[in-house]
Amino acid sequence: MQLAILEFFQSLSSPLLDSIVSAVTMFGEQNVFIVIITYMIWNVSKRKGFLLFSTLAFSLVVMGFTKAIVKAPRPYQVIAEIEGKRVHTATGYSFPSGHTTGAAAFYSSLSMIFRKRWLSIICSLIIVIVALSRIYLGVHWPLDVFGGLALGITGTAILFPALSGLYDDRERLGNFTMIGGIISLFGALTLLVTMEIGIGDDTAYLDIMKLLSLLGTGYIGFSFALADLDYSVEHTIGIKLTRYVIGMAGIIAIQSMKLILPELLIVTFFRYSLIGLWITFLYPYIGVRLKLFSLEHR
Repeated sequence: MQLAILEFFQSLSSPLLDSIVSAVTMFGEQNVFIVIITYMIWNVSKRKGFLLFSTLAFSLVVMGFTKAIVKAPRPYQVIAEIEGKRVHTATGYSFPSGHTTGAAAFYSSLSMIFRKRWLSIICSLIIVIVALSRIYLGVHWPLDVFGGLALGITGTAILFPALSGLYDDRERLGNFTMIGGIISLFGALTLLVTMEIGIGDDTAYLDIMKLLSLLGTGYIGFSFALADLDYSVEHTIGIKLTRYVIGMAGIIAIQSMKLILPELLIVTFFRYSLIGLWITFLYPYIGVRLKLFSLEHR
């Protein structure tokens, strides 16, 4: 049954459709998530940015560990007739689909944050087309996609209300983010060590390490910001745009380190850790001093 579905989608293949689907599937990738989450945190609402970041990160971490446990091969790896496309973004194992999990968690959270009918429809369509794109590209079985949908949507349904209530209690929120950040960072370091000494599966653990690094320093930075840097995102449109461009330039600069630094696991750990800290604390700290952010008077 799964093979028949894959063969049907592959029969639709054409250069034009390949290009369209390759563009569509990017809505389930980290660059799009980072662009939207950073805009939310810096320009819209720290609360909304925190909820979006948290539900996505936790769902993806669970997805990563599930991949590492199941270790399912991808369709194009085991069936010669299935052509894998855009395989450079298909890292690790097959079940569940990471793109689908991320899209389901991210866009369902986005629709719950704003609760606008038109946005919910758009988000639902994006989730569906990202899921279908993974089958069309031959990088996932239909079961992988269904697993990703279930994980992403269920994760949001459970985490969103819990984290929404937690956000209103600043003391508990500060403790939660600091403890969660330390645990996540410790997990990332543990995976780093296991890969370095050769007892861990690089394929399965690398993406999890990146996520835990980002989540760990992101949460630690968020905790610092709550305690010492209660900044406001309110400002003129011009300042908001300037603020966003400078902040994104910082992220691009951090990611560009991979072009000049050795290709080592510790460098990857450092880059993702620095991005998490930059988004939630370092950039707002610098921005306050550059008058791009203002401090809230409570």
